[in-house]
Amino acid sequence: MISFVKGANHTWISQITPHPSVICRYKRFLDILGSLVGLIILAMVFFPIAIAIKIDSPGPIFFAQERRGLYGRTFRIRKFRSMVSDAEQLKSQVKNEASGHFFKSKNDFRVTKVGRFLRSTSLDELPQFWNVLLGEMSLVGTRPPTNDEVMQYSEHHWQRLHVKPGLTGEWQVSGRSQIKEFEQVFELDLQYQAKWHPLYDLSLIFKTIYVILARVGAF
Repeated sequence: MISFVKGANHTWISQITPHPSVICRYKRFLDILGSLVGLIILAMVFFPIAIAIKIDSPGPIFFAQERRGLYGRTFRIRKFRSMVSDAEQLKSQVKNEASGHFFKSKNDFRVTKVGRFLRSTSLDELPQFWNVLLGEMSLVGTRPPTNDEVMQYSEHHWQRLHVKPGLTGEWQVSGRSQIKEFEQVFELDLQYQAKWHPLYDLSLIFKTIYVILARVGAF
């Protein structure tokens, strides 16, 4: 049974029976195992990436941002910085090529040269394995929205937050650079929830590895 209550911050808070993926011990085991492997890879490539970021553009190594996770709970993610340090202040100067409640721009002038490589290889996402280890994210799930995006949600959009946000998911393996309609992303999220099974997570992980190796990256 699903019910919704509008909270004090004008967002919809859902009261639901947990999705099976949220309470699945196998999925959590896979998350812990995968995050440990990911953090080992992060340790191996950290210094070369950090040096490249610093040489290419002044500013911090990491980009930190507050996102919404399971049931709209806030958590903080970190990525390797792929944009100029004042990217948030310059966002208003970039045309949003997506429609709906998310932001995409193919030729975003804020992205650095090193940043484009990090994004095309998904190396910028490596620090989020820490969020997976903490249980704030999963290896497979939905794209974690920003606070600004969630503030625009209609009641039904909250259903996409009935599972943990993931490093990868249906959207990432279905041509994320080409999908520019939020409702398409939303439908893919519901598709994942309907199809979910531990083995389905594994299939999406293998598809993600293929997408990365084929350099079908984000922009």
